[in-house]
Amino acid sequence: MAGIYFHIPFCKQACHYCDFHFSTSLKHRDDMVAALCREVALQSGYLAGRDVVIETIYFGGGTPSLLSAADINRLIGAVASHFEVRPGAEVTIEANPDDLSDAYVQALRATPINRFSIGIQSFFEEDLRWMNRAHSAVEAHEAIKRVQDAGYGMITADLIYGYPILSDAKWQSNIGRLVAMGVPHISAYGMTVEPRTALAAFIRKGKQLPVDEGQAAAQFNQLMDALAAAGFIHYEISNFALPGNYARHNSNYWKGVPYIGIGPSAHSFDGHSRQWNIRNNAHYIRVIQADRVPYEKEELSTSDKLNEYIMTTLRTIWGLNLDVVERQFGLRYRSALKAVLPRFTATGDIAIEGPVATLTRKGKLFADHIAAELFVE
Repeated sequence: MAGIYFHIPFCKQACHYCDFHFSTSLKHRDDMVAALCREVALQSGYLAGRDVVIETIYFGGGTPSLLSAADINRLIGAVASHFEVRPGAEVTIEANPDDLSDAYVQALRATPINRFSIGIQSFFEEDLRWMNRAHSAVEAHEAIKRVQDAGYGMITADLIYGYPILSDAKWQSNIGRLVAMGVPHISAYGMTVEPRTALAAFIRKGKQLPVDEGQAAAQFNQLMDALAAAGFIHYEISNFALPGNYARHNSNYWKGVPYIGIGPSAHSFDGHSRQWNIRNNAHYIRVIQADRVPYEKEELSTSDKLNEYIMTTLRTIWGLNLDVVERQFGLRYRSALKAVLPRFTATGDIAIEGPVATLTRKGKLFADHIAAELFVE
């Protein structure tokens, strides 16, 4: 079992907070699609020695909805040419609302795409302008409705909280809009200020207020309350789903399932090592055309693998399982973790049931810190 991730490195414009790799020039889009197809072939042996069945395909970015339906079909066809794809595989496209016209949504019906991840972020016009998003509040609402009307049931929408102009009332309204529209999966992220972004520069120059951690924590609590009341399961720190609507692709990341990343800046993981492609579109295309993959690679030590297991599993409802730790890493690592966990059960940050440790509601506010404290050398 494995997944394929395509990084589509194009956007119409740069969101002020975004640090992902992309270009606002579409001049080399056709060459990029050809290079992505070629990389699929070049990476077909990456998981050699495994019984590789592709269970999920995910188009992320960047803005994958800038590709045509024909481009999407071509890329999925490249995967099918080199891998066995499981019938009923989850095939997700991230999309900006302004791209989801009637014609585009209908064109995608002729592709294997069966799940949409729509970057709403907010239903308030002033917030979208503050973020420098390309879509309007009206387009945000209409995009969800258009995808639903086309017969797609597997839909997730992204929201952002914890930024200076988002009042608690507006945040409650954003959440309520998605619930009222029947969106079955919601991903919500606290605003972070990445060093190389426009937002970071605005804050340094005093043109924007800094992000307030207290506001973010309060709005995260508000989010948990509202979605629990609406019947959503909080199955990962940033992800909430109605029963039966978990994202399979991302869930597999958190469960340590191997995946292959295709495209500039994309990461791959085979269970023993991690590799990542260069963050340069022109260079990526040139090297792929020469039948090489331009990547760097890191072999993972036992402690690296365990720390990754701690970080990812502790974020989920499935939790950190000490039986798995012992089976995969050894008894001494289980003993080391068992010695540290009582610090966090005593503070009410972690709950333990049998061999499984999970974050409490209080602990979810400090997930990264707690995981780091549990890391082994």
